[in-house]
Amino acid sequence: MENTPQLIVMLTYNDMTVENAVSVFESCKNTDCKFFGMKEEPLPPEEMKKLYSRMKECGKTTALEVVAYTEEECLKGAQLGAMCGCDILMGTIFSDAVNDFCKEHGMKYMPFVGKVYDRPSVLDGDIDDIIEEAKGYIAKGAYGIDLLGYRYTGDAAELNRRLVKGLDAPVCIAGSVNSYERLDELKDASPWAFTIGSAFFDNDFDDNIPAAVQKVYDYMKD
Repeated sequence: MENTPQLIVMLTYNDMTVENAVSVFESCKNTDCKFFGMKEEPLPPEEMKKLYSRMKECGKTTALEVVAYTEEECLKGAQLGAMCGCDILMGTIFSDAVNDFCKEHGMKYMPFVGKVYDRPSVLDGDIDDIIEEAKGYIAKGAYGIDLLGYRYTGDAAELNRRLVKGLDAPVCIAGSVNSYERLDELKDASPWAFTIGSAFFDNDFDDNIPAAVQKVYDYMKD
C-alpha cells in the first residue's frame, strides 16, 4: 500500500500512558498530526474517557493500544476502548471475541501479530509465519495489523517491508521508532501508519515535544 505513513502520537512511555497525558496532548493539539493514542494503563477509565473526548473535540482520530495477552484481558481492553469512544483498537492477541466486539462497536481492530510477550513488548517469530498469521486475521475481518516491527528479535526492516508488501490491509509499525534512520526505513516500507511514544519523551527528535511531533510529521511528508 503506497502512501505517506501517518504518525500516531502515543502519550506513553515504556508502554504505559504518562500521568501528564492531558497536558502533553494540550501542548500538541495544534500540530498537524491527526492521530493520538494511549495505552490501557495506568490512567483511570473516566480520566481516559475525558481525554479521548477532548481529542475528538480537537478533530483528532483516536487509538487505544492494549498490551494484553489473554482473551479476558484483551476483551476488557476492547470494552475500555468502546467506553472511551475510540476509533481504533490496536494491540491485543487476536481473538474472535475481540474481533466481534470491535465490529459491534464500530472500532477498527488492528491486533498484534507474531509471538508477543513482556511489557514493553517483544516480538518473536518467523517472518513467513507472521505474514501468514496476519493474512488470516484480515480474512476474519480485522481492519489491519499492529506490527511491533522494531521490537522484533530478528531483522526489523525486512519484517516491516515484507509484511506491508504482502498484506492488502493497513499496517501500523508500533514501538521503538526513535531515529531518523528508522523514519527513512518506514518511508521505504510505506506502512499505513507508525506510532511514537517514548522517543518523544526521551527527546530523540527535539527537546520540545510539540516541536518534535511537528518535525516528525513534516519529515514524513517530504
